Amino acid sequence: MPMQVETRLSDELAQYLDLATSEAKLTAANMANIDTPGYKTMGMDFDTEMRNAIEATEQGTTPAGVHVRAVDGLVARPDGNNVSMDRESLNLAEAQLRYRTGITLLKREYQNVLDAIHADK
Repeated sequence: MPMQVETRLSDELAQYLDLATSEAKLTAANMANIDTPGYKTMGMDFDTEMRNAIEATEQGTTPAGVHVRAVDGLVARPDGNNVSMDRESLNLAEAQLRYRTGITLLKREYQNVLDAIHADK
């Protein structure tokens, strides 16, 4: 059985990647519903969700699910739909950037662990 190496930072980065994925999925759902009459844009507060996930990890508990909410302050079209493709495109780009950043940081963390393991050799 292969050895599993985890650090506090790698656990937090895993949470970060999960949240970035959730944000991208929410954005994709909003984009898919751009022509659905009455559909309200859904979103999440990434920073708050990340803080909650870190707190749960520190307490040794499983983080609660992502809190999704209707986004306030958007202009609704006559059919009641308030999805803005410009806003969602920006959110998707931000989620992708977060994900790529998380992957890069996770690779560095694992490289640091490997370097520490091989330091005595």
